Amino acid sequence: MPKVTVDGTEIEVPAGATVLQACELAGKEIPRFCYHERLSIAGNCRMCLVEVAPGPPKPQASCALPASEGQIIKTNSPMVKKAREGVMEFLLINHPLDCPICDQGGECDLQDQSVAYGRGASRYDENKRAVTEKYMGPIVKTVMTRCIQCTRCIRFAEEVAGIEEIGAIGRGEGMQITSYLEKAVTSELSGNVVDLCPVGALTSKPYAFEARPWELTKTPSIDVMDAVGTNIRIDSRGRAVLRAVPRISEEVNEEWASDKTRHAVDGLIHGRLDKPYVRTGGKLVAASWNEAFAAIKAQWSGEAAVIAGDMVDCETMFAARVLAGSAMLEGRQTGLAYDTSSLSAVNFNSTIAGIETADVILLVGSDVRREAALVNTRIQKAVRKRRAKVFAIGPVTDLTYKVEWLGDDLGALVKPPKVLADALKSAERPAIIVGGGALRYEGVHGAALAFAKKFNLVREGWNGFNVLHFAAARMGGLMLGYAHDGGIKALAAKSPKMAFFLGADDVDYALFAGSFKVYVGHHGDKGAANADVILPGAAYTEKSGTYVNLEGRIQRGAKAVFPPGDAREDWSIFRALSEVLGAKLPFDSLDQLRSAMAAAVPALGVEGLADYGWVEPKLPAKPVGTIADYPIKDFYLTNSICRASATMRRCSDELVQGVEFAEAAE
Repeated sequence: MPKVTVDGTEIEVPAGATVLQACELAGKEIPRFCYHERLSIAGNCRMCLVEVAPGPPKPQASCALPASEGQIIKTNSPMVKKAREGVMEFLLINHPLDCPICDQGGECDLQDQSVAYGRGASRYDENKRAVTEKYMGPIVKTVMTRCIQCTRCIRFAEEVAGIEEIGAIGRGEGMQITSYLEKAVTSELSGNVVDLCPVGALTSKPYAFEARPWELTKTPSIDVMDAVGTNIRIDSRGRAVLRAVPRISEEVNEEWASDKTRHAVDGLIHGRLDKPYVRTGGKLVAASWNEAFAAIKAQWSGEAAVIAGDMVDCETMFAARVLAGSAMLEGRQTGLAYDTSSLSAVNFNSTIAGIETADVILLVGSDVRREAALVNTRIQKAVRKRRAKVFAIGPVTDLTYKVEWLGDDLGALVKPPKVLADALKSAERPAIIVGGGALRYEGVHGAALAFAKKFNLVREGWNGFNVLHFAAARMGGLMLGYAHDGGIKALAAKSPKMAFFLGADDVDYALFAGSFKVYVGHHGDKGAANADVILPGAAYTEKSGTYVNLEGRIQRGAKAVFPPGDAREDWSIFRALSEVLGAKLPFDSLDQLRSAMAAAVPALGVEGLADYGWVEPKLPAKPVGTIADYPIKDFYLTNSICRASATMRRCSDELVQGVEFAEAAE
């Protein structure tokens, strides 16, 4: 490890580190615009200048200069100060004075660094250049006159999102950043360029002119749009959620979030259930809580079936399980019926961060890009950095990296092609990822386990067997027993007199035609339309909840705002109902509920990665059928919140359905 001296302090730095990283290890703040820890080095803004000896007697860009033995680095010398002031002066030559109307105001790198490192005055009085606005789709708003050509957005699009749809045209002062042919950017991660942009050139179109950052209350939470468990921050003002932005979590989402995570939040104010309803004379009629509870009590027989939807927290599922008093629990609302006797056999065992270290990956019936966008970025990183080979069984789709498609016949699991077998035999960290598109077929689960055993995918220090879920409530539900033997069809065949549906909107309600249906949820979607009684619950931003992501990581989100109208937190609804039914639940607060839940399922009492061990269930290993399609047909409309979101509907129309929207002339 080389030793360098930074402002008089000698430190050791890792081999291959840059001077900028060495300065940061020494506790020095180095200004930058183009440099980003997760992107390749561009070295084009020149803001990170430092003085280095031995070397030429001039400032050098620290982001692109390797740290080497014996370097003496000065970060605050008169030469460095003058150089940074000059760079900032150049950057501000053409930058407009838009701060009062710019959405980046208050959280803008250019503002902060111009105050900290700028001259305070400009010597230029020439006219500023102007750049026409570029169209990048429904998510990203552009004001390209503000652009300082840091190229972060270009590098993100290519290196992380995996799409080469953003680039630069022109040279010198005429250089402009634009999307390909000024079309909408098709990546489901496009919103991340807003966070990356150090100025106000790229801002959030749905959030435009909504609020200033100092007006917002910031609440840590967990995303429920997929099973990744993205760590997010909910920014709210009063009772309204205005935006969701990612929090840094190296193990889960790094610092990225999908467009659905960011921009489905406008669906939280539309189509909400804010009062109870009771079906009377074939029509749903608004009622009081007492009337709704009385209607349920009239049909109560002492037990009920419970079907959990995709966005339910563990507390709600536990409270419903205790009240229902039966084994008729199911969380796989769309009809999957795979074996759940071993949680390790339905877990993403390689972990989200670990999959990027795999060298051979087989995808079976999984459109990872739409089912778990941030797992897809990890696989792409494995392909780009480790030259991993990716094979796939299923219909051909664009996953943003090179894939060798092996057809859609599931028999390839039993008799793998030679090219796959040869790659696996020499692999150090081989992995298989089984998706919902394959698990619906008989024998696939067992065949995948046999495949993993045959090619030694589970070995000392590495578990390459993975099942990819795409519902935030799935692993938590499985831990709580929400997996009826034979799936939801077998449960419905028992003809339960009453069934609770916890935000379950994608159930085939014809299966429960003879049951008294109670819907507990937050949106007037498909589930509410089929219910006999509706009890208005809280969305994920309106309650504190525990969620388990696809790798078995237990995480907790906090309550950001209050539910609308008469809606209540879901667990408290079951607590109040239990008194009416004469079977009072043994908890009166969220803390008491969590204690009871932890007593029943100890793993849910501690945040972090659950240890399921590794147990292989004995299952039939003769897969039947070919994979016809993938479960997610439209990435932007997968749940009731998305379907109520105007932003998500616009994204669906434009990016999935191909509808063309005419833009107003500038």
